Amino acid sequence: MVSQVYSMGLYGMDAFPVEVEVDLSSGLPAFEVVGLPDEAVKESRDRVRAALKNCGFEFPVSRITVNLAPADKRKEGPIYDLPLLVALLQASRQLDCSLEGSVFLGELSLTGETRPVRGVLPMAIAAKERGFRRLFVPAANAPEGAVVEGLEVYPVGSLPQLLNHLTGREPIPPAEPNGAAQDAEAPMPDFSEVRGQAQAKRALEIAAAGGHNVLLIGSPGSGKSMLAKRLPSILPDMTFEETIETTKIHSIAGTIPPGVSLIRTRPFRAPHHTVSPAGLAGGGSVPHPGEISLAHNGVLFLDELPEFSRPAMEVLRQPIENGWVTISRVCGSVSYPCSVMFVAAMNPCPCGYFGHPKRRCTCTPQAVSRYLARVSGPLLDRLDLHIEVPPVEFDELASDEKAESSAEIRARVNAARAVQNDRFRGTAISCNARITPDRLRDFCRMSGQSVALLKTAFERFSLSARAYDRVLKVCRTIADLDRSEIIEPRHVAEAVQYRSLDRKYWTREL
Repeated sequence: MVSQVYSMGLYGMDAFPVEVEVDLSSGLPAFEVVGLPDEAVKESRDRVRAALKNCGFEFPVSRITVNLAPADKRKEGPIYDLPLLVALLQASRQLDCSLEGSVFLGELSLTGETRPVRGVLPMAIAAKERGFRRLFVPAANAPEGAVVEGLEVYPVGSLPQLLNHLTGREPIPPAEPNGAAQDAEAPMPDFSEVRGQAQAKRALEIAAAGGHNVLLIGSPGSGKSMLAKRLPSILPDMTFEETIETTKIHSIAGTIPPGVSLIRTRPFRAPHHTVSPAGLAGGGSVPHPGEISLAHNGVLFLDELPEFSRPAMEVLRQPIENGWVTISRVCGSVSYPCSVMFVAAMNPCPCGYFGHPKRRCTCTPQAVSRYLARVSGPLLDRLDLHIEVPPVEFDELASDEKAESSAEIRARVNAARAVQNDRFRGTAISCNARITPDRLRDFCRMSGQSVALLKTAFERFSLSARAYDRVLKVCRTIADLDRSEIIEPRHVAEAVQYRSLDRKYWTREL
Protein backbone atom coordinates (compact mmCIF):
# COMPACT_ATOMS: atom_id res chain seq x y z
CA MET A 1 0.00 0.00 0.00
CA VAL A 2 1.16 3.55 -0.77
CA SER A 3 0.43 6.46 1.58
CA GLN A 4 1.16 10.15 1.16
CA VAL A 5 1.74 12.83 3.80
CA TYR A 6 2.76 16.45 3.22
CA SER A 7 5.71 18.20 4.82
CA MET A 8 7.83 21.23 3.87
CA GLY A 9 11.39 21.82 2.73
CA LEU A 10 13.61 24.87 2.98
CA TYR A 11 16.19 26.38 0.63
CA GLY A 12 17.49 29.76 1.63
CA MET A 13 14.56 32.03 2.53
CA ASP A 14 12.10 30.01 0.43
CA ALA A 15 10.06 27.01 1.59
CA PHE A 16 8.47 24.43 -0.70
CA PRO A 17 6.01 21.55 -0.14
CA VAL A 18 7.43 18.04 0.14
CA GLU A 19 5.36 14.90 -0.46
CA VAL A 20 6.46 12.06 1.82
CA GLU A 21 5.40 8.87 -0.01
CA VAL A 22 5.71 5.48 1.69
CA ASP A 23 5.31 2.18 -0.14
CA LEU A 24 5.17 -1.23 1.57
CA SER A 25 5.88 -4.15 -0.73
CA SER A 26 6.83 -7.83 -0.48
CA GLY A 27 10.45 -8.87 -0.51
CA LEU A 28 13.36 -8.92 1.88
CA PRO A 29 12.92 -6.44 4.76
CA ALA A 30 14.56 -3.11 3.90
CA PHE A 31 14.07 0.58 4.58
CA GLU A 32 15.17 2.90 1.76
CA VAL A 33 14.83 6.70 1.61
CA VAL A 34 15.15 8.35 -1.81
CA GLY A 35 14.56 11.88 -3.10
CA LEU A 36 17.94 13.56 -2.50
CA PRO A 37 18.06 13.24 1.33
CA ASP A 38 21.07 14.27 3.40
CA GLU A 39 22.52 12.11 6.19
CA ALA A 40 20.19 13.53 8.84
CA VAL A 41 17.18 12.54 6.73
CA LYS A 42 18.56 9.04 6.12
CA GLU A 43 19.03 8.57 9.85
CA SER A 44 15.27 9.10 10.27
CA ARG A 45 14.90 5.37 9.56
CA ASP A 46 16.40 4.42 12.90
CA ARG A 47 14.62 7.11 14.89
CA VAL A 48 11.24 6.21 13.39
CA ARG A 49 11.77 2.48 13.97
CA ALA A 50 12.63 2.99 17.64
CA ALA A 51 9.83 5.53 18.22
CA LEU A 52 7.22 3.19 16.75
CA LYS A 53 8.26 0.24 18.87
CA ASN A 54 8.64 2.25 22.09
CA CYS A 55 5.14 3.74 21.64
CA GLY A 56 3.53 0.32 21.29
CA PHE A 57 3.12 0.13 17.51
CA GLU A 58 4.29 -2.55 15.12
CA PHE A 59 7.10 -1.82 12.73
CA PRO A 60 6.16 -3.34 9.31
CA VAL A 61 8.32 -6.31 8.36
CA SER A 62 8.44 -5.66 4.60
CA ARG A 63 10.30 -3.72 1.97
CA ILE A 64 9.76 -0.02 2.81
CA THR A 65 10.47 2.64 0.19
CA VAL A 66 10.21 6.32 1.16
CA ASN A 67 10.23 8.97 -1.57
CA LEU A 68 10.61 12.67 -0.80
CA ALA A 69 9.20 14.60 -3.75
CA PRO A 70 10.22 16.71 -5.58
CA ALA A 71 13.21 14.43 -5.94
CA ASP A 72 15.48 17.06 -7.52
CA LYS A 73 15.60 19.33 -4.46
CA ARG A 74 17.93 18.65 -1.57
CA LYS A 75 16.21 17.67 1.70
CA GLU A 76 18.09 18.26 4.92
CA GLY A 77 17.58 17.99 8.65
CA PRO A 78 15.46 15.77 10.91
CA ILE A 79 12.15 17.56 10.16
CA TYR A 80 10.82 14.56 8.19
CA ASP A 81 10.73 12.19 11.18
CA LEU A 82 7.13 13.06 12.04
CA PRO A 83 5.61 12.97 8.52
CA LEU A 84 7.55 9.79 7.70
CA LEU A 85 6.19 8.04 10.80
CA VAL A 86 2.60 9.16 10.12
CA ALA A 87 2.85 7.95 6.51
CA LEU A 88 4.31 4.63 7.67
CA LEU A 89 1.43 4.11 10.13
CA GLN A 90 -1.07 4.93 7.40
CA ALA A 91 0.59 2.59 4.88
CA SER A 92 0.60 -0.28 7.43
CA ARG A 93 -3.10 0.38 8.25
CA GLN A 94 -2.37 1.25 11.88
CA LEU A 95 -3.81 4.73 11.31
CA ASP A 96 -7.04 5.42 9.48
CA CYS A 97 -7.99 9.10 9.20
CA SER A 98 -8.08 11.93 6.67
CA LEU A 99 -4.91 14.03 6.46
CA GLU A 100 -6.11 16.35 3.72
CA GLY A 101 -4.87 19.92 4.12
CA SER A 102 -2.39 18.95 6.84
CA VAL A 103 1.38 19.46 7.00
CA PHE A 104 3.69 17.68 9.45
CA LEU A 105 7.11 18.84 10.67
CA GLY A 106 9.23 17.60 13.53
CA GLU A 107 12.11 15.57 14.88
CA LEU A 108 11.41 12.53 17.07
CA SER A 109 13.29 11.07 20.00
CA LEU A 110 13.61 7.31 20.38
CA THR A 111 10.73 7.38 22.87
CA GLY A 112 8.36 9.25 20.54
CA GLU A 113 8.79 12.72 22.06
CA THR A 114 9.11 15.65 19.66
CA ARG A 115 12.09 17.97 19.43
CA PRO A 116 12.20 21.50 17.91
CA VAL A 117 13.40 22.08 14.36
CA ARG A 118 14.65 25.05 12.30
CA GLY A 119 12.70 27.15 9.81
CA VAL A 120 9.14 26.72 11.11
CA LEU A 121 8.06 30.32 10.43
CA PRO A 122 8.98 30.48 6.70
CA MET A 123 7.55 26.98 6.23
CA ALA A 124 4.32 27.97 7.98
CA ILE A 125 4.01 31.04 5.74
CA ALA A 126 4.59 28.89 2.62
CA ALA A 127 2.06 26.29 3.82
CA LYS A 128 -0.59 28.96 4.23
CA GLU A 129 0.15 30.41 0.78
CA ARG A 130 -0.25 26.96 -0.80
CA GLY A 131 -3.67 26.36 0.70
CA PHE A 132 -2.87 24.08 3.64
CA ARG A 133 -5.11 24.57 6.67
CA ARG A 134 -3.38 22.67 9.47
CA LEU A 135 0.25 22.50 10.59
CA PHE A 136 1.53 19.97 13.14
CA VAL A 137 4.86 20.99 14.71
CA PRO A 138 6.83 20.22 17.89
CA ALA A 139 5.37 22.02 20.91
CA ALA A 140 8.47 24.21 21.27
CA ASN A 141 7.99 25.58 17.72
CA ALA A 142 4.23 26.17 17.99
CA PRO A 143 4.32 29.85 19.14
CA GLU A 144 6.57 30.64 16.18
CA GLY A 145 4.25 29.01 13.65
CA ALA A 146 1.10 30.42 15.28
CA VAL A 147 2.08 33.92 14.09
CA VAL A 148 0.69 33.05 10.64
CA GLU A 149 -2.98 34.00 10.48
CA GLY A 150 -5.41 31.63 8.78
CA LEU A 151 -3.37 28.53 9.62
CA GLU A 152 -4.19 26.23 12.54
CA VAL A 153 -0.95 25.28 14.27
CA TYR A 154 -1.06 22.27 16.59
CA PRO A 155 1.69 21.80 19.21
CA VAL A 156 2.70 18.13 19.27
CA GLY A 157 4.47 16.92 22.39
CA SER A 158 4.65 13.22 21.58
CA LEU A 159 3.56 10.60 19.08
CA PRO A 160 0.69 9.23 21.25
CA GLN A 161 -0.66 12.79 21.66
CA LEU A 162 -0.64 13.31 17.89
CA LEU A 163 -2.38 10.02 17.16
CA ASN A 164 -5.05 10.70 19.80
CA HIS A 165 -5.75 14.00 18.04
CA LEU A 166 -5.86 12.50 14.53
CA THR A 167 -8.26 9.75 15.62
CA GLY A 168 -10.49 12.21 17.52
CA ARG A 169 -9.97 10.73 20.97
CA GLU A 170 -8.26 13.77 22.53
CA PRO A 171 -8.03 16.87 20.31
CA ILE A 172 -5.04 19.21 20.66
CA PRO A 173 -6.04 22.89 21.02
CA PRO A 174 -4.42 25.12 18.37
CA ALA A 175 -1.49 27.23 19.54
CA GLU A 176 -1.64 30.97 20.06
CA PRO A 177 1.29 33.36 19.48
CA ASN A 178 3.12 34.36 22.65
CA GLY A 179 2.18 38.03 22.53
CA ALA A 180 2.15 39.23 26.13
CA ALA A 181 5.13 37.19 27.30
CA GLN A 182 7.17 38.32 24.32
CA ASP A 183 6.44 42.01 24.66
CA ALA A 184 8.33 42.17 27.95
CA GLU A 185 11.75 43.00 26.52
CA ALA A 186 14.90 42.07 28.37
CA PRO A 187 16.56 45.17 29.84
CA MET A 188 19.28 46.61 27.63
CA PRO A 189 22.40 48.55 28.69
CA ASP A 190 21.57 52.26 28.93
CA PHE A 191 23.47 55.34 27.77
CA SER A 192 22.93 56.90 31.19
CA GLU A 193 25.67 54.55 32.42
CA VAL A 194 28.26 56.12 30.10
CA ARG A 195 30.25 58.96 31.64
CA GLY A 196 31.51 61.73 29.37
CA GLN A 197 31.89 61.03 25.61
CA ALA A 198 29.29 63.64 24.64
CA GLN A 199 30.58 63.89 21.06
CA ALA A 200 30.59 60.10 20.59
CA LYS A 201 27.03 59.89 21.94
CA ARG A 202 25.92 62.61 19.55
CA ALA A 203 27.50 60.76 16.62
CA LEU A 204 25.80 57.49 17.60
CA GLU A 205 22.48 59.33 17.85
CA ILE A 206 22.96 60.53 14.27
CA ALA A 207 23.92 57.01 13.18
CA ALA A 208 20.81 55.52 14.81
CA ALA A 209 18.53 58.18 13.33
CA GLY A 210 19.74 57.57 9.77
CA GLY A 211 20.87 53.92 9.88
CA HIS A 212 24.50 54.88 9.15
CA ASN A 213 27.64 52.77 9.52
CA VAL A 214 30.12 53.78 12.22
CA LEU A 215 33.83 53.45 13.03
CA LEU A 216 34.89 54.04 16.64
CA ILE A 217 38.62 54.58 17.12
CA GLY A 218 40.38 55.29 20.39
CA SER A 219 42.73 54.01 23.06
CA PRO A 220 41.97 50.96 25.25
CA GLY A 221 39.44 51.64 28.00
CA SER A 222 38.00 54.78 26.42
CA GLY A 223 34.54 53.21 26.10
CA LYS A 224 34.26 52.10 22.46
CA SER A 225 32.70 48.71 23.20
CA MET A 226 30.55 50.17 25.95
CA LEU A 227 29.08 52.71 23.53
CA ALA A 228 28.52 50.16 20.77
CA LYS A 229 26.70 47.74 23.08
CA ARG A 230 24.27 50.48 24.04
CA LEU A 231 23.46 51.43 20.46
CA PRO A 232 20.47 49.01 20.20
CA SER A 233 18.81 50.81 23.12
CA ILE A 234 18.37 53.97 20.99
CA LEU A 235 17.43 52.36 17.69
CA PRO A 236 13.88 53.02 16.45
CA ASP A 237 11.10 50.51 17.00
CA MET A 238 10.84 47.69 14.47
CA THR A 239 7.94 47.64 12.03
CA PHE A 240 5.83 44.49 11.73
CA GLU A 241 7.41 43.72 8.34
CA GLU A 242 10.90 44.02 9.84
CA THR A 243 9.87 41.78 12.73
CA ILE A 244 8.62 39.04 10.39
CA GLU A 245 11.69 39.20 8.16
CA THR A 246 14.10 39.15 11.11
CA THR A 247 12.27 36.24 12.75
CA LYS A 248 12.36 34.26 9.49
CA ILE A 249 16.14 34.52 9.29
CA HIS A 250 16.60 33.47 12.92
CA SER A 251 14.10 30.66 12.43
CA ILE A 252 16.13 29.35 9.49
CA ALA A 253 19.30 29.58 11.57
CA GLY A 254 17.64 27.94 14.59
CA THR A 255 18.49 30.81 16.95
CA ILE A 256 14.99 31.73 18.15
CA PRO A 257 14.69 31.24 21.94
CA PRO A 258 12.23 28.49 23.03
CA GLY A 259 8.62 29.61 23.24
CA VAL A 260 9.21 32.90 21.39
CA SER A 261 6.79 33.92 18.65
CA LEU A 262 8.53 36.92 17.10
CA ILE A 263 11.83 38.74 17.56
CA ARG A 264 10.70 42.26 18.40
CA THR A 265 14.04 43.79 19.45
CA ARG A 266 16.67 44.71 16.91
CA PRO A 267 19.45 42.10 16.77
CA PHE A 268 22.94 42.87 18.02
CA ARG A 269 25.61 40.50 16.72
CA ALA A 270 29.23 40.76 17.85
CA PRO A 271 31.27 37.86 16.37
CA HIS A 272 34.79 37.19 17.63
CA HIS A 273 37.67 38.25 15.39
CA THR A 274 38.49 34.58 14.68
CA VAL A 275 35.26 34.22 12.66
CA SER A 276 35.72 32.93 9.10
CA PRO A 277 34.44 34.69 5.95
CA ALA A 278 31.73 32.00 5.68
CA GLY A 279 30.78 32.61 9.29
CA LEU A 280 30.25 36.29 8.54
CA ALA A 281 28.58 36.09 5.12
CA GLY A 282 26.99 32.63 5.43
CA GLY A 283 27.81 29.33 3.78
CA GLY A 284 27.67 25.56 3.85
CA SER A 285 26.81 22.97 1.21
CA VAL A 286 23.23 24.18 1.61
CA PRO A 287 23.95 27.84 2.49
CA HIS A 288 22.83 29.04 5.91
CA PRO A 289 22.70 32.65 7.15
CA GLY A 290 25.91 34.19 8.46
CA GLU A 291 26.41 36.84 11.13
CA ILE A 292 25.66 39.71 8.77
CA SER A 293 22.24 38.24 7.95
CA LEU A 294 21.52 37.37 11.59
CA ALA A 295 22.09 41.09 12.29
CA HIS A 296 19.50 42.08 9.63
CA ASN A 297 17.51 45.14 10.77
CA GLY A 298 19.93 45.50 13.68
CA VAL A 299 23.61 46.02 14.46
CA LEU A 300 26.68 44.05 13.36
CA PHE A 301 29.53 45.01 15.70
CA LEU A 302 33.12 44.06 14.92
CA ASP A 303 35.33 44.84 17.90
CA GLU A 304 39.09 45.10 17.30
CA LEU A 305 38.49 45.43 13.56
CA PRO A 306 42.16 45.09 12.42
CA GLU A 307 42.35 41.69 14.17
CA PHE A 308 39.80 40.20 11.77
CA SER A 309 41.30 38.40 8.79
CA ARG A 310 41.53 40.40 5.57
CA PRO A 311 39.20 38.00 3.66
CA ALA A 312 36.62 38.24 6.47
CA MET A 313 36.64 42.04 6.36
CA GLU A 314 36.55 42.26 2.58
CA VAL A 315 33.63 39.84 2.28
CA LEU A 316 31.49 42.50 4.01
CA ARG A 317 32.03 45.21 1.40
CA GLN A 318 29.35 44.26 -1.11
CA PRO A 319 26.67 43.16 1.42
CA ILE A 320 27.07 46.43 3.37
CA GLU A 321 26.55 48.37 0.14
CA ASN A 322 23.66 46.33 -1.30
CA GLY A 323 21.78 45.07 1.78
CA TRP A 324 21.81 41.52 0.36
CA VAL A 325 24.36 38.73 0.42
CA THR A 326 24.30 36.07 -2.32
CA ILE A 327 25.95 32.71 -1.67
CA SER A 328 26.55 30.54 -4.74
CA ARG A 329 27.07 26.79 -4.65
CA VAL A 330 26.98 24.01 -7.23
CA CYS A 331 23.39 23.25 -6.27
CA GLY A 332 22.30 26.86 -6.76
CA SER A 333 22.41 30.36 -5.28
CA VAL A 334 20.79 31.68 -2.13
CA SER A 335 20.26 35.34 -1.21
CA TYR A 336 19.75 36.53 2.36
CA PRO A 337 18.86 40.10 3.37
CA CYS A 338 21.47 41.92 5.46
CA SER A 339 20.34 45.50 5.92
CA VAL A 340 22.47 46.27 8.97
CA MET A 341 24.10 49.09 10.83
CA PHE A 342 27.75 48.13 10.60
CA VAL A 343 29.67 49.32 13.67
CA ALA A 344 33.41 48.73 14.03
CA ALA A 345 35.80 49.58 16.86
CA MET A 346 39.58 49.65 16.81
CA ASN A 347 42.69 50.95 18.53
CA PRO A 348 44.89 53.37 16.57
CA CYS A 349 47.95 51.09 16.87
CA PRO A 350 49.00 47.68 18.32
CA CYS A 351 49.69 49.09 21.80
CA GLY A 352 46.62 51.31 21.56
CA TYR A 353 48.14 54.65 22.55
CA PHE A 354 49.11 56.25 19.25
CA GLY A 355 47.88 59.85 19.45
CA HIS A 356 47.02 59.54 23.17
CA PRO A 357 47.25 62.93 24.94
CA LYS A 358 49.06 61.57 28.02
CA ARG A 359 50.48 58.11 27.39
CA ARG A 360 53.40 57.43 25.07
CA CYS A 361 52.97 55.02 22.18
CA THR A 362 55.57 52.21 22.22
CA CYS A 363 55.00 51.10 18.62
CA THR A 364 57.41 51.82 15.80
CA PRO A 365 56.12 53.97 12.93
CA GLN A 366 56.24 50.90 10.70
CA ALA A 367 54.15 48.87 13.19
CA VAL A 368 51.53 51.62 13.36
CA SER A 369 51.42 51.85 9.58
CA ARG A 370 51.05 48.07 9.17
CA TYR A 371 48.32 47.95 11.82
CA LEU A 372 46.23 50.69 10.22
CA ALA A 373 46.78 49.19 6.75
CA ARG A 374 44.88 46.07 7.84
CA VAL A 375 41.70 48.10 7.30
CA SER A 376 41.40 48.67 3.57
CA GLY A 377 40.46 51.98 2.01
CA PRO A 378 37.32 50.61 0.28
CA LEU A 379 35.98 49.24 3.59
CA LEU A 380 36.81 52.49 5.38
CA ASP A 381 35.00 54.39 2.63
CA ARG A 382 31.79 52.49 3.45
CA LEU A 383 31.78 53.73 7.07
CA ASP A 384 29.70 56.91 7.18
CA LEU A 385 30.85 58.30 10.53
CA HIS A 386 34.42 58.09 11.87
CA ILE A 387 34.29 58.81 15.58
CA GLU A 388 37.29 59.42 17.81
CA VAL A 389 36.66 58.22 21.36
CA PRO A 390 39.09 60.08 23.65
CA PRO A 391 40.09 58.93 27.16
CA VAL A 392 37.60 59.86 29.87
CA GLU A 393 38.87 62.35 32.44
CA PHE A 394 38.71 61.64 36.18
CA ASP A 395 36.28 64.48 36.86
CA GLU A 396 33.79 63.00 34.39
CA LEU A 397 34.10 59.51 35.89
CA ALA A 398 33.68 60.78 39.45
CA SER A 399 30.82 63.16 38.63
CA ASP A 400 27.40 62.53 40.21
CA GLU A 401 25.65 64.25 37.31
CA LYS A 402 23.23 61.84 35.64
CA ALA A 403 23.85 61.37 31.94
CA GLU A 404 21.07 61.44 29.35
CA SER A 405 19.17 58.13 29.22
CA SER A 406 18.64 55.94 26.18
CA ALA A 407 14.90 56.65 26.34
CA GLU A 408 15.46 60.38 25.85
CA ILE A 409 17.83 59.82 22.93
CA ARG A 410 15.52 57.23 21.41
CA ALA A 411 12.63 59.70 21.43
CA ARG A 412 14.62 62.04 19.19
CA VAL A 413 15.68 59.12 16.97
CA ASN A 414 12.06 57.99 16.57
CA ALA A 415 11.02 61.54 15.67
CA ALA A 416 13.72 61.71 12.96
CA ARG A 417 12.70 58.30 11.62
CA ALA A 418 9.06 59.43 11.49
CA VAL A 419 10.14 62.30 9.22
CA GLN A 420 12.01 59.84 7.02
CA ASN A 421 9.04 57.44 6.88
CA ASP A 422 6.85 60.27 5.58
CA ARG A 423 9.51 61.31 3.07
CA PHE A 424 10.09 57.81 1.69
CA ARG A 425 6.48 56.60 1.72
CA GLY A 426 5.74 54.71 -1.49
CA THR A 427 9.41 53.90 -2.14
CA ALA A 428 11.64 50.98 -1.18
CA ILE A 429 13.90 53.27 0.88
CA SER A 430 13.77 52.60 4.63
CA CYS A 431 16.09 55.30 6.03
CA ASN A 432 18.52 58.01 4.96
CA ALA A 433 21.45 55.59 4.72
CA ARG A 434 19.52 53.65 2.05
CA ILE A 435 18.81 56.59 -0.26
CA THR A 436 19.71 55.52 -3.78
CA PRO A 437 22.07 57.73 -5.83
CA ASP A 438 19.32 58.68 -8.29
CA ARG A 439 17.18 60.14 -5.47
CA LEU A 440 19.88 62.07 -3.59
CA ARG A 441 19.08 65.38 -5.31
CA ASP A 442 15.38 64.92 -4.58
CA PHE A 443 15.74 64.21 -0.88
CA CYS A 444 18.91 66.17 0.04
CA ARG A 445 18.11 69.74 -0.92
CA MET A 446 20.84 72.18 0.14
CA SER A 447 21.23 75.94 0.48
CA GLY A 448 23.84 77.72 -1.65
CA GLN A 449 26.20 78.16 1.29
CA SER A 450 25.90 74.45 2.12
CA VAL A 451 26.87 73.49 -1.43
CA ALA A 452 29.93 75.75 -1.28
CA LEU A 453 31.02 74.34 2.09
CA LEU A 454 30.61 70.75 0.92
CA LYS A 455 32.62 71.53 -2.24
CA THR A 456 35.46 72.91 -0.12
CA ALA A 457 35.45 69.79 2.07
CA PHE A 458 35.30 67.51 -0.97
CA GLU A 459 38.39 69.13 -2.48
CA ARG A 460 40.33 69.50 0.76
CA PHE A 461 39.84 65.91 1.92
CA SER A 462 39.94 64.37 -1.58
CA LEU A 463 36.69 62.54 -0.98
CA SER A 464 35.61 59.74 -3.29
CA ALA A 465 32.23 59.77 -5.02
CA ARG A 466 30.99 57.18 -2.50
CA ALA A 467 32.23 59.29 0.42
CA TYR A 468 30.47 62.33 -1.06
CA ASP A 469 27.18 60.42 -1.20
CA ARG A 470 27.58 59.20 2.37
CA VAL A 471 28.44 62.65 3.73
CA LEU A 472 25.36 64.01 2.00
CA LYS A 473 23.18 61.32 3.61
CA VAL A 474 24.61 62.13 7.04
CA CYS A 475 23.83 65.82 6.37
CA ARG A 476 20.25 64.81 5.65
CA THR A 477 20.00 62.94 8.96
CA ILE A 478 21.45 65.82 10.98
CA ALA A 479 18.93 68.14 9.32
CA ASP A 480 16.10 65.73 10.21
CA LEU A 481 17.18 65.73 13.86
CA ASP A 482 17.19 69.53 13.63
CA ARG A 483 13.66 69.50 12.11
CA SER A 484 14.98 71.27 9.00
CA GLU A 485 13.84 70.42 5.49
CA ILE A 486 16.82 72.22 3.90
CA ILE A 487 20.40 71.16 4.65
CA GLU A 488 22.09 74.18 6.23
CA PRO A 489 25.86 74.94 6.51
CA ARG A 490 25.92 73.86 10.18
CA HIS A 491 24.63 70.43 9.17
CA VAL A 492 27.34 70.09 6.53
CA ALA A 493 30.05 71.22 8.96
CA GLU A 494 29.05 68.58 11.52
CA ALA A 495 28.80 65.83 8.91
CA VAL A 496 32.21 66.63 7.43
CA GLN A 497 33.94 66.45 10.80
CA TYR A 498 32.87 62.81 11.01
CA ARG A 499 34.91 62.05 7.86
CA SER A 500 38.24 63.48 9.03
CA LEU A 501 39.74 60.65 11.10
CA ASP A 502 40.80 58.57 8.10
CA ARG A 503 42.93 61.60 7.09
CA LYS A 504 44.28 62.02 10.62
CA TYR A 505 45.40 58.41 11.08
CA TRP A 506 45.66 56.76 7.65
CA THR A 507 47.51 59.59 5.89
CA ARG A 508 49.43 61.01 8.84
CA GLU A 509 53.18 61.34 8.51
CA LEU A 510 54.74 58.86 10.94
